[in-house]
Amino acid sequence: MTFIFLFIACLYALFTSVLWIIWLRIPAGLYVGLPDPPLPRLSVIIPVRNEAGQIAELLADLDRQTYRHFEVIVADDASTDSTAAIVQAFVPDASFPLTLLPLQEIGAASPKKRAITQSIRLATGDLIVTTDGDCRVGPGWLGSFAAFYRQTGAKLISGPVSFLPPAGSFTGRLFTALQTVEFASLIGSGATTLHAGAPTMCNGANLCYEKAVFYEVNGFAGVDHLASGDDEFLMHKIAGRYPTGVRFLKSPDAIVLTAAHQSLTAFYNQRRRWASKWQAYQSRWPSVLAVFVFLCNLAPLMALACWLTGSITGSGFVLILLLKVFPEFLFLRQILLFLQKKSLVPAIFLTALVYPFYVVFFGLAAQGKGYQWKGRKLN
Repeated sequence: MTFIFLFIACLYALFTSVLWIIWLRIPAGLYVGLPDPPLPRLSVIIPVRNEAGQIAELLADLDRQTYRHFEVIVADDASTDSTAAIVQAFVPDASFPLTLLPLQEIGAASPKKRAITQSIRLATGDLIVTTDGDCRVGPGWLGSFAAFYRQTGAKLISGPVSFLPPAGSFTGRLFTALQTVEFASLIGSGATTLHAGAPTMCNGANLCYEKAVFYEVNGFAGVDHLASGDDEFLMHKIAGRYPTGVRFLKSPDAIVLTAAHQSLTAFYNQRRRWASKWQAYQSRWPSVLAVFVFLCNLAPLMALACWLTGSITGSGFVLILLLKVFPEFLFLRQILLFLQKKSLVPAIFLTALVYPFYVVFFGLAAQGKGYQWKGRKLN
């Protein structure tokens, strides 16, 4: 029994160490200033539903962009609050073309994919950039994408996402810190596997792709019945057509920030929505990786149970735990430093203790169907 657990732990340690090395090799830079002409025009698409508390801040951030060749389309997905009114009031004073696209409540299987698809039909830009209504962006955000696109000619560019600084009670700050470290692992894993030519994940809160290539791969056709995956499924379709055409933008200017969940219910529904995608991947690699990560996080829990029942020694359990935690620390530390979250490096150790329970729980929860999201019941 000990040998099996050690074998799995060694495989995971090797895998995480490889990710760490790949991350260090991804070119990093400040893609600032205007790229060489002709300047690409960007269409920023923001699907929203009930974002009255945040959308004004994002629009103000876009008003401060140093790169000016862009338009913004806010697709309001039948909000029941004042989101649409806030956007409409911003239109006269915006320093960029701003369009509000009202969408009716029609019970779509994937409301976000519908919002993006209809927005792209109105878009005049060469590049589509998507983000969410509760995000914040820096002044160099769009300029970094434009410069990186001109430098690489990438068909799809995935950008980094992290959480806003924690606030509130100690419990709330701790919950935010744990989410930030966990999310950094997803961003780092997506960036490194993408750089290695075997893309697994990206995030629609910070994604850029050619408008032409969206139509070339027939958009979300084939996955439009799935509520989630407007980002990853599209990335896999584009990567299938252009294996070297998907890139990760490793630039501090490109970082998008969003608020962490403050409620366990909202956190549960989001993570269950994410976890539910793994069976729908057309490529086997992401599904195989999902199962591998599940087993690697199940192993230390099983080892703990075996140690408590006397089936393995305490030293054997500690070795298994170290094989998991130490490579994770090296990898996550680098991601957090890039995301400008140095103060959260100590939280890696606490996250490492919680994460196996988290992965196993959501891996099992994802086998069920249906979850609540934005006030809707989705499948």
